[in-house]
Amino acid sequence: MTNSRISGFYNLTLEERRAKLAEAANQTPEELLPFTTGGLSAESADHMIENVIGMFSLPMGIGLNFMVNGRDVLIPFVVEEPSVVAGASFMAKLARAGGGFTATTTEPLMIGQMQLINVINMNEARMKIYEHKEELLAAADEIDPILKKFGGGARDLEVRMIDNSPIGPFIVIHLIYDVRDAMGANAVNTACEKLAPLIEAITGGKVHLRILSNLADRRIARARCTIPVSELTVGFESFKGETVRDGIIAAWAFAATDPYRAATHNKGIMNGVDSVVIATGNDWRAIEAGAHAYAARAGRYTSLSTWGKDKDGNLVGTLEMPMAVGIVGGATKVHPAAQAAVKLMGVKTASELAEIIVCVGLAQNMAALRALATEGIQRGHMSLHARQVALAAGATSDMIDKVAAQMVAEKAIRVSRAEEILKEMEKI
Repeated sequence: MTNSRISGFYNLTLEERRAKLAEAANQTPEELLPFTTGGLSAESADHMIENVIGMFSLPMGIGLNFMVNGRDVLIPFVVEEPSVVAGASFMAKLARAGGGFTATTTEPLMIGQMQLINVINMNEARMKIYEHKEELLAAADEIDPILKKFGGGARDLEVRMIDNSPIGPFIVIHLIYDVRDAMGANAVNTACEKLAPLIEAITGGKVHLRILSNLADRRIARARCTIPVSELTVGFESFKGETVRDGIIAAWAFAATDPYRAATHNKGIMNGVDSVVIATGNDWRAIEAGAHAYAARAGRYTSLSTWGKDKDGNLVGTLEMPMAVGIVGGATKVHPAAQAAVKLMGVKTASELAEIIVCVGLAQNMAALRALATEGIQRGHMSLHARQVALAAGATSDMIDKVAAQMVAEKAIRVSRAEEILKEMEKI
């Protein structure tokens, strides 16, 4: 059984961390090898995108302490920003005291859009499409026999009339398509291509664009956690639990009502979300686009999360957002490190992966709000950032921690000061 609680993980060497990770995840060192090497060969990369000249690496860390729906999960993060892995892991530790994270997902339904232009009679065309709905769905259902075998395929057709566009009125047809464990772009785009000539024959119009929508508002992931008030003061013993709780709620209220704050608030959520999406070879750009569009679905950009308190005064957080991720096809099946990441988490379905990712987003959001509500965001973040600054200044090996520690003590975390400290240490 996986154990996501690994005490002192941060203080271990790279080799010791890998050994502990293999032990905690019940995996062999060979199974974790893609995390050591980056997993991708130049030859494989050459077949993934165009004009390949090599690879570009980012650090991979492990999110600890996560319990999702009663199951311990070790979560791979791919991210360059300090404090993301540490912050999410610490919040997951606090959430364990309240039972961990509870997450759910809706059916994996994606939307394919077809833009119908040059229509003489909009209402007549709309009615004709609905009259041929079953025929069109049956045609779309034959696109991917394998997907259909596993229970996926076309589910519905919806027709929208656009009256106020710059080019005049046109019709948009939405194909609702169950993609099962795939992200779904290729299947949905292919289905729309197949339906285009049929819709043209039915309506007399012209199907112009036919493509998946990244506003996957039929494919939602939701997460919830409860943090006992007593846990909120861990590391901040000079604060009262109720003060921290109310500070977090007030910080969320700012994001809920002001789009300038909401943009940064949601960026913090995506710090965690994107890290796992990238680690598993999924399309982080699509997830970003869908999340921000969803945050503005009511006509005003707002927070993706909510924070409040329950009847006992405990802090309660929720997060709801589109989560179109897959575990079959695409880079997830091509990139060895992405495959290893999925296996490390013990994920069997795309829905499980979506549930884990939305929990990470909620944990990362809580880490940022808790810091803002207490000591401010800079103290903890800059302490971790100091190591990067020391490295940029030329520090190596054990000198990195020494230079970083001195900059933190002086509250002067900048490359020029790191260089001065290095010169001083060289004289000793």
